[in-house]
Amino acid sequence: MENQFLSKVEDNAAVSAWSERLQSERGDSLAEGYVSELQDFTHVNVVQNELQELRDIWVSWDEGIKQLFYQNYGDISYLLNIRVDKHLFRSLVQFWNSAYKCFTFGEVNLVPTMEEYTTLLRCPKIQVQKTYAQVFSNQAFVKKLMSISGMSEPRVTARIQQKGDSKCIPWENLRDLILMHPDERKRVDMFSLSIYGLVIFLKALSHVDEAVIDLFDRLEKGITPVPVILAENFRSLSSCQKTGEGRFIGCAQLLMVWFHGHFWKVDKVSYRVFSEGYSPLKEEAAIQRREDISEEKWMDIFQNLKEKDIEWRAYWMVPDEIVYRYALRQYKSRQFVPTTHGLAQSEFSFKDAHYKKRVQELSDAWKQTYWMKRLAIGAMVTPEYSEWFKKRINDNIPRPSLENARPIGEQLQVAPSELEIIRQDFEKKSLELGKKIEQLEEEKMHLRLEAVVQRSEAEKWKKGKTKAEEDLDSLKTDYKKLRLSMRTAGLEISDGESRKKRWELRARVAELEKSLHQYRNRNTATELRASLSRIQEMKRRIEELEASLQNCEMRIQFFEANEDRWKE
Repeated sequence: MENQFLSKVEDNAAVSAWSERLQSERGDSLAEGYVSELQDFTHVNVVQNELQELRDIWVSWDEGIKQLFYQNYGDISYLLNIRVDKHLFRSLVQFWNSAYKCFTFGEVNLVPTMEEYTTLLRCPKIQVQKTYAQVFSNQAFVKKLMSISGMSEPRVTARIQQKGDSKCIPWENLRDLILMHPDERKRVDMFSLSIYGLVIFLKALSHVDEAVIDLFDRLEKGITPVPVILAENFRSLSSCQKTGEGRFIGCAQLLMVWFHGHFWKVDKVSYRVFSEGYSPLKEEAAIQRREDISEEKWMDIFQNLKEKDIEWRAYWMVPDEIVYRYALRQYKSRQFVPTTHGLAQSEFSFKDAHYKKRVQELSDAWKQTYWMKRLAIGAMVTPEYSEWFKKRINDNIPRPSLENARPIGEQLQVAPSELEIIRQDFEKKSLELGKKIEQLEEEKMHLRLEAVVQRSEAEKWKKGKTKAEEDLDSLKTDYKKLRLSMRTAGLEISDGESRKKRWELRARVAELEKSLHQYRNRNTATELRASLSRIQEMKRRIEELEASLQNCEMRIQFFEANEDRWKE
């Protein structure tokens, strides 16, 4: 981002004196005796557009087209993956202080700032000294949509629809252009326009409003969309509070990221936040935030929030120069009394009489912005600020409740519900069954190995017995042949030789008979039956283990099915 946004840089002490003097002369946003007309509770609708098609398109793009998107539109694509906690958001709305355009949580004032949102968007083309003023006509709207989309005038005109008091174009038409347009840059432009119309400014669900197209057309000229985003958020919050109900049409995703940057305290800031490529939105999109905290619990937490509970400067925020009128505390600078006169009357309708004059006045005022160097010091607020905060007149916002005040750590310890207890019990039993299955599988494997060894040993002895019997039979046959041969030969060999030969044969026969006797003794009917019985026992044990495993698997399937029903 170009460092060209300083109209004038003032000394911190001079700025503090100027602000406190102006506040003393003009007074507060709300005067003494003000009676709030706001209801005690605001019922806000946080319905969001379905963004899966946009996510699918983004995933299908290669790295080259994604880099083209980053270079022109920054990190807004990560907004597609930021979850909106509806319980948290509805609670936040109750603490919006429309008279001072900030959130007031117990002892704490917090507000999204231009510097913070500029840091989150990380768009290299933003020039913060260039602001946007909404002045357009129907004819200009058609021509700008033609320029952005590359469609002809008849095609654009045929696709424009009337939604409420404004014109818009359906998302499905933009989707088709993103998928089919031959020009890669046009596809990137239409994708970015869709994010602006479906995520950042969601006035009409599944449609992109004409005001968004007018703003988007100016982005190419380097204007910053941040003041418009903040103004729409503040206006929508105040509008819902004023009527006691309504649909939030600002960017809930950015508000969630901003909130988490201040709420969760960080012990050490990673060096990555100082690198040029660091993206707060990318990091937040990858974090799994808790969504099991009830709306009532958030209300209790916000109602009794203390200064020490807040991360005053978001860990990803490293500015050098800041606007000096408000929220200095969020940059770890000393917070003095801000100028708040006229804040309650700062909103106006673009249908009011002389609204164009008001727009021009605001545009001229922006050209005279004053900035100051950020100075980190020990004390966070001046004594005058503390006194002002205690005495100021607030609108109808929840007050701190000392009776229910508890540390945030205790508040966030959610008592498990009956369903949660059942789920934990199921997980415990599943873990136990899993361990038992592992043990049974191991025992089953050992039994099968033992059965294989027993079969192999039995087969070995059986083969040895068969071989000994065959050798003995062969020797007997040879002996008989020898005796027959000797008789027919007429005793041609000497008696000594005959006796020696007979002795050798008898010794060989005795040896074979002894070996055969050993085999027969080792494989008696009783021993063979015992071996077979052992094998049968192992088979039976294996079958029991397999049945037990099947039973465990059926129980796990039962628990999983019940868990699905409990979730429903």
